[in-house]
Amino acid sequence: MSLRFFKSTFLFLLISVTACGNNSQRTANIPAEGNRKSGTAEATDNLRLGAERTDYFISFLEGKKVGLVGNQTSIIPTEAGHIHLVDTLLSLNVDLQKVFAPEHGFRGTADAGEAVEDGKDPRTGLPVISLYGNNKKPTAAQLKDLDILIFDLQDVGARFYTYISTLHYVMEAAAENGIKVLVFDRPNPNAHYIDGPILEPQHQSFVGMHPVPVVHGLTIGEYAKMINGEKWLKNGIQADLEVIEMENYNREIQYELPVKPSPNLPNSQSINLYPSLCFFEGTNVNAGRGTNKQFQVFGSPFLPGEKFDYSYVPQSNEGAKNPKHLGKTCYGRDLSEHEHLDQLNLEWLIEAYNNTSQKGEFFNTFFTNLAGTKKLQQQIESGQSAKEIRSTWKEGLQEFEGVRNKYILYGE
Repeated sequence: MSLRFFKSTFLFLLISVTACGNNSQRTANIPAEGNRKSGTAEATDNLRLGAERTDYFISFLEGKKVGLVGNQTSIIPTEAGHIHLVDTLLSLNVDLQKVFAPEHGFRGTADAGEAVEDGKDPRTGLPVISLYGNNKKPTAAQLKDLDILIFDLQDVGARFYTYISTLHYVMEAAAENGIKVLVFDRPNPNAHYIDGPILEPQHQSFVGMHPVPVVHGLTIGEYAKMINGEKWLKNGIQADLEVIEMENYNREIQYELPVKPSPNLPNSQSINLYPSLCFFEGTNVNAGRGTNKQFQVFGSPFLPGEKFDYSYVPQSNEGAKNPKHLGKTCYGRDLSEHEHLDQLNLEWLIEAYNNTSQKGEFFNTFFTNLAGTKKLQQQIESGQSAKEIRSTWKEGLQEFEGVRNKYILYGE
């Protein structure tokens, strides 16, 4: 029995038990029937992810030294549960050399913004290189002797969700070092709309690197093609890119993620509300971190309890060791049963600003990074309504749609 066979079999058992037995890692919340599109279950059953198409992508990997950009979302559905892509690659005798992990780490348990150290994954023994903190872009030394990089992360379709920023740097490093990139495509759970202000170049940061709206409506594979096609990489270079497309996917599928894409997006409701509630991260309002309803509630000690009848106290928990307003009573709104959104909601942000007792401290500098423009803060402070603000996005969204349409791989 070969060492590789033993390693693969052992890993299969480890990952299968982990995927099927650890309920804390699964998103079991199913949307109410009234929110579910007809035919969704059947369409999802027929869906074949890029990572499932081993018969197609194996030809790119034969005889190659391979690196993987992945985390806990890099899994493949089976009748018995889910198997990690690492196990699949090893079972196919792929020469997998190392793993690169994005924000939150390879196992997806680190806080937002928390430094993740390099090391070895305890379950696989593979070297793990963090692509967060001071090392957001793979170095030439880290890529030495690799022939190809696989990128397989579950995105949620918001500009400030940092997996697309990691994608940018991976493609850029690969292009600079003559390494091919395979992007295994996965559904975007917020693919059903595009919305928000377009990021302005002077406000580029790791939570917004490209001139796109807050909600871009692209799968991770389509987004990779747009980065390449629009020459957004440094000096206009382009990666040797291959997108392993999904089969039987369209944007009418309301896709249920099998695991949390990051610690503070525990279910489908939080993922749907995230593009709207993440703006609170740039304010003195807590967006549910430190509760079991992350990105499904918002609140602040500076909002009046007589007007905001929902209250909670943020506590330290997984993914939020020191949440905003730790141990303090926050008054706000519970949105965990709110209807499914098909556009950004600004009313909650405007309502919180209009009612806070700390207007001068409501916004912080991070808000502009999230919005991608200073205009949104100025519009709210000047008393503009959500409708008035949204009207100023129209021209930018129309221009973006023209760019986006060049890279669509699946039906609208």
